[in-house]
Amino acid sequence: MTSSDASPSFRLAYVPGVTPTKWVRIWNERLPDVPLTLIPVPAADACALLRDGGADAGFVRLPVDRTDLAAIPLYTETTVVVVPKDHLVTAVDEVAAEDLADEIVLHPLDDTLEWESRPGLPANERPATTGDAIELVAAGVGLLVVPQSLARLYHRKDLTYRPVSDAPASRVALSWPQEETTDLVEDFIGIVRGRTVNSTRGRSQAPAQAKAKRPEAGGARRKPAAGKTAGKTAGKSGGKGARSGSGGPKAARRGKPRRRS
Repeated sequence: MTSSDASPSFRLAYVPGVTPTKWVRIWNERLPDVPLTLIPVPAADACALLRDGGADAGFVRLPVDRTDLAAIPLYTETTVVVVPKDHLVTAVDEVAAEDLADEIVLHPLDDTLEWESRPGLPANERPATTGDAIELVAAGVGLLVVPQSLARLYHRKDLTYRPVSDAPASRVALSWPQEETTDLVEDFIGIVRGRTVNSTRGRSQAPAQAKAKRPEAGGARRKPAAGKTAGKTAGKSGGKGARSGSGGPKAARRGKPRRRS
């Protein structure tokens, strides 16, 4: 069986912290005959997966190399510091990077935040993943600065977090290989951008024709034909005359001024 004979499908990669549930639900409603497969991927490996054809599109963290990958920025996340619940940081609503100067701040290998100068004191070793770093925070080894979605993803009852006001933010984007912008990729782009069913690729012609006819119909209502206008005018005047003739005395009494005592 050749690739053209295969049933269509769509493979969507997503990095930790991204929740694609809403977009997947809309996809299943609009394209029920095209199965969508979700592929979780570490943030550091997402772009390589797209280049190697392991997914048709993916939610990634910027920046990406746009020489061969297209990207549509979607939203920017708040950056937070994850701390034990009994840490002094929990006494305030937010902190600045300089407030962490005397703290050990862990820097996992899969970190995607781009710092000019990292806050705090470095640990002896870098944890392999953000999940590993969370475990070290719980053990009292140090603190961790991450996008808020990752703090929620790795939530523990003994940990909490606070926003870091001057930390670099993490931006999430939809990305795909530029040379592989297929119709299904276009369909998913439309879903992510919030297009309606009638405005997505290849489905806008009929509504456009319907809209073109509406002003014409509206104009007909605003400017009725001369014959109809004359008929209505005659009917109104005739009706008034008939009421006047049959109810003349009553009409006269209604027009007679009252006498005041």
